[in-house]
Amino acid sequence: MTEPTPHDLNPELRLLEAILFASAEPLTTEVLCKQLTEESNVLEMLYELKTLYAPRGINLVETDGYWSFRTAGDLAGQMKITRQPRRKLPRAAAEVLAIIAYHQPITRGEIESIRGVETSKGTLDILLELGWIRPGKRRDTPGRPLTWTTTQDFLSHFNLETLKDLPGLDELKAAGLLDMRPVLSELPRLSEGESAEHEAEENSDDDFDDDEDDFDDDEDDEVENDSADEEPNTAVAAE
Repeated sequence: MTEPTPHDLNPELRLLEAILFASAEPLTTEVLCKQLTEESNVLEMLYELKTLYAPRGINLVETDGYWSFRTAGDLAGQMKITRQPRRKLPRAAAEVLAIIAYHQPITRGEIESIRGVETSKGTLDILLELGWIRPGKRRDTPGRPLTWTTTQDFLSHFNLETLKDLPGLDELKAAGLLDMRPVLSELPRLSEGESAEHEAEENSDDDFDDDEDDFDDDEDDEVENDSADEEPNTAVAAE
């Protein structure tokens, strides 16, 4: 007996199944109707799926008008869920991971050359702990530096089949993840009037500095003259 292919199954039923499976929350019939064509009998297909999944480890369950997939009740005693606490990936670790993903195999020195800063051992330890990178082969160069590559867990976590599925430059720019504008273009430009006024202010500041220097020189001269005048008096007093 040959198994049915996707073309043999009701496309609306397959879509309904996929929507229920992908949803993080139970869905009402009204919400499901909006996802399918008007001709679809959503309630009839829901009961068809419920019958189809009844003997399996996953059941389609209705709770107060909300539909969702759940594990079979008779397996509850054998189920054990292990959850790892989520933590935000530091910016340095995210940058290193992106560089390794796009340039692997790559050495630590090459990573630092691209980033422009030194890479701490703790950054690599975070990615190793997550299981997203692993040591690769050593380079056949002086010092034989170790290279780094991504793992299968990295592909699985980011829903990639192969490294070829990594987004390209155009996709990253379209998603707003890259800003290709030059930094200097962000600086405000002065108009001709403002520029002339700015130059006049700078010139006046220079003149003021020159006046201060002249004033300081005059003060020094006065101090020297006063000292010269006081010396004879001091000599007379000593006699």
